[in-house]
Amino acid sequence: MGPALPRPACIAVSLDPPALMGRTDPCATLSAPPAGVTEVRIVQRTPRIGRRVFLADLGRGAFALAVLSIAGCGPSATSVRPTSATTSTPTAAAPSVAPSAAGGAPPDPGAISWERVNLGFVSAYVLARDGEAAVVDTGTVGSADEIEASLGVLGLDWSAVGHLILTHHHGDHAGSAAAVMERAPDAVGYAGAEDVGAITVPRDLRPVADGDGVFGLTVVTTPGHTPGSICVLDPVGGVLIAGDALRTDGGQPALPSEQFTQDMDLARQSVVKLGALTFETLLVGHGDPLEGGASGAVAALASGG
Repeated sequence: MGPALPRPACIAVSLDPPALMGRTDPCATLSAPPAGVTEVRIVQRTPRIGRRVFLADLGRGAFALAVLSIAGCGPSATSVRPTSATTSTPTAAAPSVAPSAAGGAPPDPGAISWERVNLGFVSAYVLARDGEAAVVDTGTVGSADEIEASLGVLGLDWSAVGHLILTHHHGDHAGSAAAVMERAPDAVGYAGAEDVGAITVPRDLRPVADGDGVFGLTVVTTPGHTPGSICVLDPVGGVLIAGDALRTDGGQPALPSEQFTQDMDLARQSVVKLGALTFETLLVGHGDPLEGGASGAVAALASGG
């Protein structure tokens, strides 16, 4: 029996992501392997990111995934194989995310998908249906980039935005209205008739009244917080976007802040009006979304329960 053959040698080369950025030939980063080495593995250290950041980057086209099979790299034709760290390919996410505090998938055909634009102390919302989008409220000045990111989560961009709905004129809800209308040149803007004159935008807003329809949503006038406060209801999916007519606190609906409400008695009457509607999901400007049995909880609030 002849001498035992030596086991093939293998080395691993670890590269940070910037080392590969912009290279058309990854093998150019490697010199010829040392003598006796028959296999070279590239292990790329990838920084951990959260799911929402991945989805937002994916929607904006800022995330690319490539699997390269390279043969004959270097003078010794050494094979270069990615390790398990680089061959794992995430399954593509559906355009709308599963129901959560971040966004919701439509439960019925024709219902909206929604994505919360969480701006900290206030939220705006992006609604999507059949490849078209409506933005409800815009947050403070400088929030357009965050709204764009939420569009990307739903697989859309500004060209898909056909509607901008402003629940009232306060700056934490209409602060980026002008920027949104500039980025979405086809968007038509809407607000309650009494609030239209207090909102500055590059194109005229359309005043809406109780029962009007926008993007398959039903306008519900809810004066009190401001004279022209409105909500919009998706009757198919059972989603109410309430602006500041309601807020949530500790997983329950609550009255709007008295400090910032123009007519609290009228605001309470508007809450009674909302409690008579039927919806499962409540989206508010201040507080987390309430999913499941939302109209019953609002009815209990309206009755003093």
